[in-house]
Amino acid sequence: MAFGVYIHVPFCRRRCDYCAFATWTDKAELAERYLAACRQQIMETASELPPVTSVFVGGGTPTLVDPHLLMEVVSAVPLAVDAEVTIECNPDDLTPERAQVYADGGVNRLSIGVQSMVPEVLATLGREHDPANVRRAVDAAQGAGIPFNIDLVYGAKGETLVQWATTLEATIALGPSHVSAYGLTVEAGTPLAADPSRHPDDDTQADQYQMATELLGAAGYEWYEISNWARPGQECQHNTLYWTEGEYLAVGCAAHGHRDGRRYWNFWTPERYVTAIEEGRSPEAGSEKLSAGERRVEALQLAIRTKDGVAGRDVSDEVVVELVGLVERRADRVVLTPQGRLLANEVAIRLG
Repeated sequence: MAFGVYIHVPFCRRRCDYCAFATWTDKAELAERYLAACRQQIMETASELPPVTSVFVGGGTPTLVDPHLLMEVVSAVPLAVDAEVTIECNPDDLTPERAQVYADGGVNRLSIGVQSMVPEVLATLGREHDPANVRRAVDAAQGAGIPFNIDLVYGAKGETLVQWATTLEATIALGPSHVSAYGLTVEAGTPLAADPSRHPDDDTQADQYQMATELLGAAGYEWYEISNWARPGQECQHNTLYWTEGEYLAVGCAAHGHRDGRRYWNFWTPERYVTAIEEGRSPEAGSEKLSAGERRVEALQLAIRTKDGVAGRDVSDEVVVELVGLVERRADRVVLTPQGRLLANEVAIRLG
């Protein structure tokens, strides 16, 4: 049975203008205590866990913290044979030395936050990294023998199709095993939300998504979820847990978990999380348990985002007719059409 662990590292050098995650730029002094608390949480629950098939270390910026201490956290996880272990990386931080520490610690997948290969677009997003460092980060990953994902964002205000093509072509040339491309979204409370003049244009994003589909497909990357393409057999196993309602443990502040049909989340701030662990208390801040009906709807809404779609018996002919052009029956499944992938949220709501 697949089971995952998500570890949240909340520290950042600078907060991107579109980011609404639980991240802080002024709490670096907490890093050592924080990682010790994460390790302690895992060790205290390890005996209750099945063999862990995937670990995802996200943030924030995991590459800002001491890699040896981070690997001590990962080493506490009771891994299954051939488990997938991923760390999100900032291109500016991934040196050959750091990558080798990760490799020695069992990391076998890196997700490099590139977002764009065009300096003007990066500036619009509020990103600071130098595109030239992407090549150096890739060299570091390859030197350590770690497969890598390139993480992209499209739809920044003013980003042209030519600029987006430049990013896609440069990404393909780097030879990643996996590519994630997310449409820029406006999250409440962010600098992006406060400036409507910078909000993305839906029509432009639709054209950019279609371009990604065409260029990545032509380069041998297979689409398997709305925002994800991979070489055959290189799909992200941890993210697949989310799309299939799998179970996973939440480690760190603001992390979310799912076990036995119950969803829960930890304290939002690193201080509260660390204090709870150090005092022997649960770091859990809240939870919810969905009814059978709610779980069925959620399962449909998540599964429709993937290449396998949903079981044909779960969608009536009436709904398929209403969504003509957006979904289609394929053997015993109902799947999104390319046009439907552009309107996946609307389709998912209708399936509910």
